[in-house]
Amino acid sequence: MSVAILGKGKKVALKRRHARIRKRISGTAERPRLVVTRSNRHMVAQVVDDTKGITLVSASTLQADFAGFQGTKVEAAKKVGELIADKAKAAGITEVVFDRGGNKYTGRVAAVAEGAREGGLAL
Repeated sequence: MSVAILGKGKKVALKRRHARIRKRISGTAERPRLVVTRSNRHMVAQVVDDTKGITLVSASTLQADFAGFQGTKVEAAKKVGELIADKAKAAGITEVVFDRGGNKYTGRVAAVAEGAREGGLAL
């Protein structure tokens, strides 16, 4: 399957990188995919089973758990990683494939992965 994402700009480049990554990464029932979505303000993490096309668990800075959160965006991202790890373990998931979503593995994206590892997920 070939996908042509044409154009210039940050968003188009992000979509192109993500498509390139997704050619190689796929989540299964035994090892689902941990997808990280980053915006300027929020972080969203989902554990997805691509064979069934369903989201198994998710965590985000938009949830009620973050209502009174005081800290930097990197600290919030790490907490999202810890929350997703707790929810995944409760659902019986111990290993995941990390999908950085076309973003660079640094800063908040790396903090989510680090928080998930500290929470007990094997990436």
